[in-house]
Amino acid sequence: MTSAGSGLSLLQTCALSLLVFTGASQFALVGALAAGGGAVTAAAGAFFLGVRNAFYGLRLSQLLALPRAVRPFAAQWVIDETTAVSLAQPTRRAARLGFLVTGLSLYILWNLTTLLGALGADAIGDTKAWGLDAAGPAVFLALLAPMLRTGTERAVAAVAVLLGLGLLPVLPAGVPVLVAALAAPVVLWAHGRRNASRGDGEEA
Repeated sequence: MTSAGSGLSLLQTCALSLLVFTGASQFALVGALAAGGGAVTAAAGAFFLGVRNAFYGLRLSQLLALPRAVRPFAAQWVIDETTAVSLAQPTRRAARLGFLVTGLSLYILWNLTTLLGALGADAIGDTKAWGLDAAGPAVFLALLAPMLRTGTERAVAAVAVLLGLGLLPVLPAGVPVLVAALAAPVVLWAHGRRNASRGDGEEA
């Protein structure tokens, strides 16, 4: 329903769910489109959020040690849940089984519920009249909030919000989200400088 509220068709919604199997990236993409952003900026934001899966893949490639012919297909299922389940297993065989069961079940259920949601959105008509265009950002924030566990993470989120909201009036839709990605290196740089200053003070 979220993507339908952003103007995507039933076919586009299902294709996005099948090909981009990571919730945060999907919600970021449809949220940017709902805000009036272009396809390039929306895809760029989704890409940056999906980069973390590449790091998961590096760890899982060592743990699972799958045959080369299987790896391109297995990469589609490298998400938070399959990584967590695989890493929690005591043996490689159990890790492979956990990855397979988790990936297959989530992929089927995710795409099935996407189809049902898109069909439901078509049935109710104008999704904006029901406020579904706001569902994407709301769900994205709900996914993000539990991940902000440390002060540094919360500082990154706060600076990103300030950048995104502050640049909305002056930049095209979708671009402020990309600029907000600069929050991470800026906060980490400031955090490093502060730690270095403390270290110099202690030595003195």
